[in-house]
Amino acid sequence: MNQASAQLNAPPRTFTQLLSATRRGARLARLLAVTELGSWSVPRDLTERTEAVVAELAANAVVHGRVPGRCFRLTLAFDPSVGRLRVEVTDARGDLPPRIATGAAAPDALPLGGRGLALVAALADHWDCVPHPPGGKTVRAVLSTPAAG
Repeated sequence: MNQASAQLNAPPRTFTQLLSATRRGARLARLLAVTELGSWSVPRDLTERTEAVVAELAANAVVHGRVPGRCFRLTLAFDPSVGRLRVEVTDARGDLPPRIATGAAAPDALPLGGRGLALVAALADHWDCVPHPPGGKTVRAVLSTPAAG
């Protein structure tokens, strides 16, 4: 039996972890994602893109979605049969939907925020944001392997 056949029959994988809404929690989210994807034998390209997406979404959860005393949640779901990975980051601030920066005030000035979501949009097949009752939100990104995309 070759490796491709084994991959087609592999069951979907999931991982969920609550993390503190701190810079350390955001860094841990990225490290946990890379470790988990490695244990699932996810292709290197997909792992590298996912690492950047998790880093951006976790940082946004900490900077923009933080409510004192509340954690954020990282969820990864990988379906090896189609080479598709879903990343979800849930935070406690549903009143602040994510936005991509659309421009700067001055021609040479960089916007103060929103560049991370532009990176997520470039690396993911698509991303969106959905409410997470009672008052939070979940930002989701779907990434796939080049053969699956």
